[in-house]
Amino acid sequence: MTRCVLGQNQYGKAENRVVKITRDGDTHHIKDLNVSVALSGDMEEVHRSGSNANVLPTDTTKNTVYAFAKRFGIDSAEDFGIRLARHFVDDTAPIHRARIRIEEYAWDRIDTPDGTPATGHSFVRRGQEIRRAQITYDGHSVQVLSGLKDLTVLNSTGSEFWGFLRDEYTTLEEDRDRILATTVSTWWRHTWDGTGAPAPDWDRSYRRVRTHALRAFAETYSYSLQQTLFAMGVRVLESCDGIDEIRFSMPNQHHFRSDLSPFGLTNDAADGAVYHAADRPYGLIEATVLRDGADQLIPADLTNL
Repeated sequence: MTRCVLGQNQYGKAENRVVKITRDGDTHHIKDLNVSVALSGDMEEVHRSGSNANVLPTDTTKNTVYAFAKRFGIDSAEDFGIRLARHFVDDTAPIHRARIRIEEYAWDRIDTPDGTPATGHSFVRRGQEIRRAQITYDGHSVQVLSGLKDLTVLNSTGSEFWGFLRDEYTTLEEDRDRILATTVSTWWRHTWDGTGAPAPDWDRSYRRVRTHALRAFAETYSYSLQQTLFAMGVRVLESCDGIDEIRFSMPNQHHFRSDLSPFGLTNDAADGAVYHAADRPYGLIEATVLRDGADQLIPADLTNL
């Protein structure tokens, strides 16, 4: 009879949508999160015999998310995730490891034409960009990954693509002045491990990483999307202490100049070209940038999760 052993496993409640409203008089503040909990530990018997003696119900993990949002508030996705992860491991003996993954949806106040808020309680969802965090705690140390996804950026010039390999199937023309567009998904790993030094200012850290990544995108004259990606990572690591690793996934959202010759029209970039924006297929560029000597710990398959 073949002997089988249980490998890596986890369970929990995924995508708990929690919205926390904080009232400061007539001015309200909103935190809108999507929280997923995954727990691991002494789970051999539940898989072998169905005994639930060591199983904290996933419904309980859901209730904990909402109760903690009420009891402790939500200062940041990272703080909230750390509090949840420590609770599940430290207060539930069979649970040895908790991973909390959070997406945060940002809201702006609805303004009047003169730029002042229309009310203290009226909001509009901000674009498509999603802030996210993943917190993993094993009872000893904390690993915090912060990130964002669906941040769409475009340079209308300052990009070329030429000198590439050719074979019998290559038809792409070289381009000395092209649109460079992508939708950035990224995770970055903090040095802080929950011991010793105080936790970083998570909101400030997020703003700094986002700002430096965007400035590098804007200021890099690009001969390839790979070059731009690397410049973004280098800029972040050089400018943001306490971050050892950043991983990007960046689809090349191709813009092809339309062939207008049947209509007797030229379509040169210098004259203000017209482009066809192709949504698929697309080139997908992914890479990790590390501080020299740092270990690569962000999984390659995590980027778009």
